[in-house]
Amino acid sequence: MPKIYSKSSQSWLDNDSVAAWFFLTPALILLGIFILWPIAYLFYLSFTTGIFSSGGTHWVGLKNYWRLLSDSDFWQVIFNTLYFTLATVIPSLVIPLGIALLLNQALPLGGFIRSAYFLPSMISLVAGGLGFRWLFQNDGTVNALLDIIGIKPIPWLSSTVWAMPVLIILSIWKQLGFNMVVFLAGLQTIPQSRYEAAELDGANSWQKFWYITLPGLQSTLIFAIVTTMIFTLRSFEQVYVMTGGGPLNSTNLMVYYIYQEAFAQFDFGYAAAAATVLFAVTLLLVYLQLQTWNEES
Repeated sequence: MPKIYSKSSQSWLDNDSVAAWFFLTPALILLGIFILWPIAYLFYLSFTTGIFSSGGTHWVGLKNYWRLLSDSDFWQVIFNTLYFTLATVIPSLVIPLGIALLLNQALPLGGFIRSAYFLPSMISLVAGGLGFRWLFQNDGTVNALLDIIGIKPIPWLSSTVWAMPVLIILSIWKQLGFNMVVFLAGLQTIPQSRYEAAELDGANSWQKFWYITLPGLQSTLIFAIVTTMIFTLRSFEQVYVMTGGGPLNSTNLMVYYIYQEAFAQFDFGYAAAAATVLFAVTLLLVYLQLQTWNEES
């Protein structure tokens, strides 16, 4: 006669909810210590003033946020960050998508070309920034090439007009290979039968791209947009290595501005308020992009 176990005699691990919480608890503890607690402390710090010394910090309420609204340098940094983000994100999506479409076909040395395009993603931004600073300095390689074709040398990194485009070019170069691989992976998931059916219906290349490729890459595009925007909004290394926020604050981006206020001016409360604004804007942009994806899908 089979032995019947009562519910109370079952192992507590047989309860799926209890078992799930048991195995998730170590990860949740680490998440709370290294992510949730720093975010909460950052939010608290944005309402204080003072430095981490014997005097400590003092509660000032919304004073740091009001100061942000009236700070002309902060609004200049906001404009710089928006300009940098838009000018980086769009080419960082369009160019890799075009390259991925070409490499998705059977091309000679396709594997070597993929590796060559992906290589910049493996190089640190500090090393890449130093390389670009050498290329674009007044007596660098770029000006030497311009001189050969009869164009006067351009003061790239000391010009309020040209310094930001150099940072943008570096950021596009850095992100291009990663997005290319992402788009290649997405293209592999689109059934070839859809293209064959479209060809039988007389669709041209543009129609196949617009009605088959783009809809098939919808989730991939959302992922690429979110990751590229986060990469762009947190940009710091290229500014630190190449321009230091200059000339005349023209390349000062949000993260570098926060760094300056916190570790150069030691105004941690004000820097925390700026960081909280950046965090909120990033969350809002990601939320809007995910909502758009959910509505379209």
